[in-house]
This record gives sequence, C-alpha cells and structure tokens, in this order.
Amino acid sequence: SFAYFTIKDRLPQILTKVIDTLHRHKNEFFEEHGEKGIEAEKRAISFLSKLRNELQTDKPVTPLEDELPDAALWNQYLDCQRNLSNGNGEPSWFQSPWLFVECYMYRRIHAALAQNPPIDNFDVFKEGKTQNFFESQEAVIALCTYLQELLKNIKDLDEKQLQEELFKLLQVSLWGNKCDLSFSAGEESSQKSSLLQSLENMVPYILVNDMEKLWSLLVNVRKNETERSNVRVDIILDNAGFELVSDLVLADFLLASKLADEVHFHGKSIPWYVSDTTKHDFNWTIKQLQSANHMWMSRCGINWEGNLKKRAWVFCDHMFWTLPHDFSNMGGVAPDLYAELQKSNLLLFKGDLNYRKLTGDRKWEYSVPFHQALNKFHPAPLCSLRTLKSDTQVGLKPGQGEQIQASEPEWMISGKYGIVQFDAGL
Repeated sequence: SFAYFTIKDRLPQILTKVIDTLHRHKNEFFEEHGEKGIEAEKRAISFLSKLRNELQTDKPVTPLEDELPDAALWNQYLDCQRNLSNGNGEPSWFQSPWLFVECYMYRRIHAALAQNPPIDNFDVFKEGKTQNFFESQEAVIALCTYLQELLKNIKDLDEKQLQEELFKLLQVSLWGNKCDLSFSAGEESSQKSSLLQSLENMVPYILVNDMEKLWSLLVNVRKNETERSNVRVDIILDNAGFELVSDLVLADFLLASKLADEVHFHGKSIPWYVSDTTKHDFNWTIKQLQSANHMWMSRCGINWEGNLKKRAWVFCDHMFWTLPHDFSNMGGVAPDLYAELQKSNLLLFKGDLNYRKLTGDRKWEYSVPFHQALNKFHPAPLCSLRTLKSDTQVGLKPGQGEQIQASEPEWMISGKYGIVQFDAGL
C-alpha cells in the first residue's frame, strides 16, 4: 500500500535529511552556544539515529519519555493502540495505523530537539520552508499583484463577479496545496509560475466541487446576520510557503468583499510534517512580504500586519493539531478547541493530513458520503480544500473513482486531483 511505501521509504528519508540538517548547522550551534551547542547537537543526532533504526527494523513503538505538555495524551493513545492489538504483542512501526506512526515520528523529532537545550528551539524544517517561499517568488508576485488590482475595484463588483473572484481564489488556495514538502520527502516543490492562468484547465481535475455551496452559505449568513454578530471564517492551515500566501490572499478577499468580518488561522504549535505552518512561519511570511522589493508584495504584507493588529485576523495554535487523533475525537480530547470552532460560520480545512483526520484515514468506498465519514465531527459547516496525496477519498459519484483508477492507478497519490468538499453540519 501507499502507507507501506511511506513508512518504508519516505519516513527514513525525512529522518536522514533532519540528521543531515543538524550536522550542517554544527558551526552555527557552536558560534551561538559554544561547547553546549555541539553537545546538544550530538545528543539530538544520536536520538534521531536510534529513532531511524527503530523504524527501519520494525521495533515496537515506545511510550514517550519526555516531559512535554502533550506526552501524557500521546501515551494514553499508545495504550489504546496496545489494547487494539488484542494481545498480538506491542504495536510496531509496520504493524500500526499509518496516521499514528507518521504523527509519532514527527513528535519524536520534536522531542529530539526539545529535550536538548540550548538548541531546543531550532526548527529542523525551516530551511526547506524558506526555500519553498523564495523559489515561489514569481507565483507570489503574480498573486499579490492580482489581489491588489482586484481590491482597487472591489466596491464596483456585482454579486456574480464577486462569486467568480471567490471561486478563483478558492482554486488558487486548493492547487497551492500541491507544494507539500512531506510528500516529496523534503525535495524541492515550489510553485514556479502563476496559477491564475491555468485555473481553467484544472477544473476537470476537481473531483468534488462544492464551491457553489460555500458561496450560498456565506451570502446567506451575511443576509441573516444580526447587528451584533461578526461573520467568522476559520482556516485550518497546511503548508507554509506558496500555499500559505494563497490562503492569506483568500482571507484578505473574504474581508474586502465583506463575505467575512474576521478570519481565524489555525497552525501547528511545533514543526510538523516538514512544511506545515507554525506561528513563526506565519509571522515570518508576512514580514518577508512587508519588506519585499515589490510594491504589491509589500502592500500585501503591510495590510496583513494591519489585519492582525486590529484583530480582523487571528492566528492560533493548539496542541490537538499535532496529536494522532481523528477530528471526531476532538470534542473529548480538546473540548476547548471544539468550542472555539463552534463559534465559526465556516471552517476551511486545508490539505491532505487534515482530510485524513477528518475522515479517520480509512479505506472507505469512494461513494461513502462525506457527512458519514466525518463520524459526527460537526462543530460548524466545514469544507476541505485538498489535493489528493493519500489513498483516502469519500463523497464521489458512484463509479467515479473506479473509472479514474482504471486509467490512472496513481490518481489518489499524485496530487493531480483535488476536491472542494463541503458539509453543512447538522
């Protein structure tokens, strides 16, 4: 299965890259922290080499021994996995659910650094994220320019034109999800050219397209809005780099078009899945745009900083996003986060990992309804914007998946197909 290939080949590759990154920063650690920095680097590398060996030799998945805030929740989850194995020994790397061991690996990478001050705040994935951002410059410039031109005339657009613009920016945010570094095991995957020109040609590859439903939801919420309540959209982020910029552009349009009054962004509290957005990545991206040597890029950065200052935009992270749980467990494991999401009028979940957690990462029949796969996870109306990079997909028309499968066996993992899949909730 694709899961087997991921655990056997991709994850060890990612670990090797992480070890290599630490090696390469040895001098920097020495300059900043002296001998202590070098000692910490050695300990972290030895921890990670041991982890790689455990993975490759299918050792049991061991409880976390660190004192980090989420360790107890992880170890509880591990106990549940043990009980599920019905006495067939300890759950091991190749005999456990894919989602669990993949998340577990990233959590152990985090522990390798967190337990080794003074390099405990070093993000081993930062270089790749930074590189992805700079290599996507042309696409970023094109998008910022498009947005600023659009905002000049936004007051004059009628409802039909606003709808067209929303659909365009939703698609840019959807296809921006192709730039995923955990999928390419950290290999270069930037967005070189402007997506705006090719949207038309990519429409046939959107297997579920519920953009009309999003539009009616936002328009109806606006019409039924009472004086006091703000229309709130939450974006559960995926990758930093070009994808994040495409999400920020979409969020800016939602405010400017008055389809939303506030946008809440949810990122990861620790470096995750190579290119996932942390608070540092979020702030860094806005700063980069602000100081860019391009009028429209810097205009975007300045405006976005302003949105954060006046709280029209809010960035939040929560440790639940980096736990191995399906989202259907959120109410029990993180009731505070569930309650927060219930305040939203629309939740936009970006990317493949979020989709796997929404649907419990099961091998569903393709035609199972999305609502059913969500397994009672309904804090608010929600929509998944995702390009397919793992073999979980629901909500297709009968025969649709089988038909593509016949001509393209790799269709579920190639990132060529996408979905804009909506569920109205209860």
